Amino acid sequence: MDVLIDVVALLMGVIGLLGCFLPVLPGPPLSYVGLVLLYFWGNDPTMMSATGMWIWLFVVVAATILDYVIPAYYTRKTGGSKSAARASLVGMLVGIPFFPPLGMIVGSFLGAYLAELWIERKTSEDSFRAAWGTFVGFLLGTGMKLIISIFLLYYILRGF
Repeated sequence: MDVLIDVVALLMGVIGLLGCFLPVLPGPPLSYVGLVLLYFWGNDPTMMSATGMWIWLFVVVAATILDYVIPAYYTRKTGGSKSAARASLVGMLVGIPFFPPLGMIVGSFLGAYLAELWIERKTSEDSFRAAWGTFVGFLLGTGMKLIISIFLLYYILRGF
């Protein structure tokens, strides 16, 4: 049974890393589930304190919320509209099958740019600025999730 728990926890950690790049998978929450499995049913009950588990839960919840807030914030801060934020998400989803993760990044950028240009009738310069804000927000959110998932995977591996 311990081997099964270890394998499932490791899979959750790895899938959590993939979830940092694939919007259909919640990266850090999946990694945290792997850590919880090891905490309650793993081989090493001293791998982390209960306080540590609560802190990681707070970090994961905060990151999950911020992942939705950061791109929208940067899009708005650089003059982007709701159309740009939505088109950025559509562009990212369309870009997933094309050279991930580069296709996601380019798709997100193009979606925001084209929405500002065509839907909002903004100038090319204003559209580029909004698309740049979306791009920066996407990178910050993805980077934050990736760092958290890497740390959680480290703790999962340490718990074996």
